[in-house]
Amino acid sequence: MSTRYTKADLEQIVYKQLDNLNAMHDLLRIMKIQNDLIQSINQTLREEIGQFKEQQVMYPTRRKSKS
Repeated sequence: MSTRYTKADLEQIVYKQLDNLNAMHDLLRIMKIQNDLIQSINQTLREEIGQFKEQQVMYPTRRKSKS
């Protein structure tokens, strides 16, 4: 049994698909913005960690004496 669609039915399906594609496009754009923000924050964090490591002072430790 095949279903017969009218032109109005097909137009409704096409417009619904277009709405879904537009919604997916919006979500992808939001995800790209979030990804860019995460990359920027990661770069800043890497730089801050590097600066912190440079500022650390290494103190000599005592060696355990052999008994």
